[in-house]
Amino acid sequence: MSGTGVNLGALAEFNVAVVLDAIRRQPAGVARTEISTLTALSGMTVSNVCRRLVEAGLVTEEAAPARGRGKPPKIITLNPDGGFAVGVHIDPAVVTYALIDLSGRVRERIRTATPTVQDAEKVVREMTTMIDALLLTAGVDRAKVLGIGVASPGPIDPRTGVVLNPPMLPGWHRVELRTALNLATGLPVLIEKDATAAVVSELWLSEPGERRDFAFLYYGTGFATGIAIGGSAVRGVSSNAGDAGHISVDPDGPMCGCGRRGCVGVVTVPRALVEKALREGVLTEAQVGDTTDVLRVGAAFGLLADAADAGNAQAVRILTTAARQIARALVVVIDLLDIGEVVFGGPFWSRIAPLALTTLPEAVHSDPGLVVPHGVRFSESAIAGDVAAVGAAILVLDDSFSPRPEALRICNPGEAVARFSTP
Repeated sequence: MSGTGVNLGALAEFNVAVVLDAIRRQPAGVARTEISTLTALSGMTVSNVCRRLVEAGLVTEEAAPARGRGKPPKIITLNPDGGFAVGVHIDPAVVTYALIDLSGRVRERIRTATPTVQDAEKVVREMTTMIDALLLTAGVDRAKVLGIGVASPGPIDPRTGVVLNPPMLPGWHRVELRTALNLATGLPVLIEKDATAAVVSELWLSEPGERRDFAFLYYGTGFATGIAIGGSAVRGVSSNAGDAGHISVDPDGPMCGCGRRGCVGVVTVPRALVEKALREGVLTEAQVGDTTDVLRVGAAFGLLADAADAGNAQAVRILTTAARQIARALVVVIDLLDIGEVVFGGPFWSRIAPLALTTLPEAVHSDPGLVVPHGVRFSESAIAGDVAAVGAAILVLDDSFSPRPEALRICNPGEAVARFSTP
C-alpha cells in the first residue's frame, strides 16, 4: 500500500544524528550508558550507532582510567578532526572565509574586499581560490570537507541558491551563487541570510535549552535581525524572515528608500553615525573621506568609537542616541514575537557595546510600548565579529548532523532518504 510505510532508513539516520548530537554536547566525553540515558535510545541502538561513528572517524572511543575492580567503561568523544566545514560571509565591505572543525572551533580565516559583481564568474573564481587557500593554510584534507555554507545579506532565494538584490551590495543582482560555487569546488553548498546563519550558530553552540526564543541583532555595515522560536531558526516562506530594518524610530529622521522616515536600518548604521559625527565636528573630512566607501566608513566609525571611549561628549551622545533608537525597534520585535532574549553580534558591535549595553536595557524596559509581562535578557554572541561566517559554516554541520524529526516522515516504499553523510 503506497504512502503508509514508516521510513526505517530515516529512523536509523535520525538515531545517528541524535547520538552524535549528544556526544558533541559532552566535550569531556561520555559513556555509552550515559548516551542511552541522554537520548532514551536502547543500549543496542547506541552501541550500533557508536560503532558506525567510530568507523567514520567522527568520534573516538577509549577506555576510561581504571578505578577499582571491574572493566572500566569506554569513553566516547567527538573527533574534531573528523570533518570540517567552510563558511563564507558576504558583507558589503569584506568577504570572510572561515574553516571550522566538528566542534565548531575556527581553524583558519581569511578576509578579502567584497567585489562589485560585474562578472559573476570572476567572483566565483575568486571565492574558489580563497577557499583553496584556506584549506591549504590550515593543512586540511579536502576529502574531509563536508561542504560550504554561504551567508549573504538578504533577500536571497535559498531554493535556487540565488542572491537576489541586497540593497548594500551594488551589482549583486540575481547572482546564481550556489550552483556556480558547487560546480567550481565540487562541494555541497548551502546559502542562508546572514542574520539567520548567526541564529543557527547560536543555537548550535548553546547548551540544550539555554536559548530557545530570542532575536539576534547583527550590527555590521548594515542592520539585520534573525529570529529563533522554540529552539529553531525562523526562516519564513521565502527564508527572508526577520528583517526589522524598516521599523521607524525617528519620525523626523532622513527619508529611507522605502518611503518612511527614520528607519532603524538607516539612522543607526555606521555610515549614518559617521556622517552625523562629521556634521557635528566630532570627525573631520580628512578622517572620514568618501562615505560611499565602506572601508573608509569602517575606519571612521572606529575613530568615532575611540572618541566616545575617551569621553568626548558629542561622540557619546551620538552612540547613545543610536542605542536608544535600536531599543525602540527591539520593543516592536519583542512585543511581536514574545521573545525573552536579544543577542548582539557582528563586526561593528564590539565598538558600540560598552555604551549600548548600558543604555539599551533601561530604554527597552522603560518603553511604554513594551507590553510583554516578562523581563528581557541582553547578551553578546560568544563568536563576536565573525559570527556570520562561523554561522555559515555551522549551517553545514547543522544540516549534516542535527536530529530532525521531520526525517521520520511516512513515505512511499523505496523512497531514498539519506540525509546523514560521513566524510
